[in-house]
Amino acid sequence: MLVLATGGTIAQTTGKDSVLTGSALVAAVPGLDASADVSAEQVAQVSSPDVTSEIWLRLARRVNESLSSGAADGVVVTHGTDTMGETAYFLDLVVKSDKPVVVVGSMRGSGAVSADGPANLANAVAIAADPAAKGAGVLVTLNDQIFAARHVTETNATALDAFKSPDFGALGVMQGRKPHSYRTATRRHTTATEFDISDVKELPRVSIVYPYVDVGPGALNAAVVDEVKGVVYAGTGNGSIPKSVQPAVTAAIGKGVIVVRSSRVNGGLVERDGEHDDDALGTVTSDSLNPQKGQVLLMLALRKTQDAATVQRMFSAY
Repeated sequence: MLVLATGGTIAQTTGKDSVLTGSALVAAVPGLDASADVSAEQVAQVSSPDVTSEIWLRLARRVNESLSSGAADGVVVTHGTDTMGETAYFLDLVVKSDKPVVVVGSMRGSGAVSADGPANLANAVAIAADPAAKGAGVLVTLNDQIFAARHVTETNATALDAFKSPDFGALGVMQGRKPHSYRTATRRHTTATEFDISDVKELPRVSIVYPYVDVGPGALNAAVVDEVKGVVYAGTGNGSIPKSVQPAVTAAIGKGVIVVRSSRVNGGLVERDGEHDDDALGTVTSDSLNPQKGQVLLMLALRKTQDAATVQRMFSAY
């Protein structure tokens, strides 16, 4: 079992910086080798707000290398919680193996009273060693729960049970360091996706634009001026775009920018031709992906196409 460490709260001691290495995290968990023969590597050492797409690419390539070579039967990624959902979903789309990949973090640093990192890491290794995790896609675990990477999101800034899957629920639970699985994710992932990042040096730039009362077109116009290739509009309700912004959407699409309608609401599906006539407007809808995961998929989609219909097919498949 290979643990790939990237920093985050799980690697913090008494300060705010991520200072513990992956090897130190592994060594701090008693009996971790009861589930598997564990080794660790450091891929990055950053707080999760500082995770970049370059780190995603580096991490994904290392996951693919270790699994395809037979050097590891499974991979555990330690990660900060702020962007854990995005990183997990990126891996879910680009890992080319059916071997288990589990992303894990903690809500409390190692220097805190009742730090949750050691128990979460022990659970992650146990999940990755479980035969039921093979072919299940990338998984996320915190607080004795097991989630699909596509569905999980952080719902609280500080609570131990911050991670949930609002619409679809957890896939399983941990009890006494043993995983109990009850269902699987059905959307295409890992070996069933069309995304290959083996030779990718950088991903297309995609912005997220957030509406509010009295919003104008400025943020969307600025994104276009900044030469982004795509925009996820985190609309109100069912992905609503205010009339004040709709001309800017039309102008952006006219310049070749793909615009995806998502929702700032933490749950539900954004319907195609629901709140707006997407066929007439030229927009793509995000299905049940939240804005930040919509950004992940759009970045990968734009490497293959600038055709809105093809991008829509991808959002309906993944």
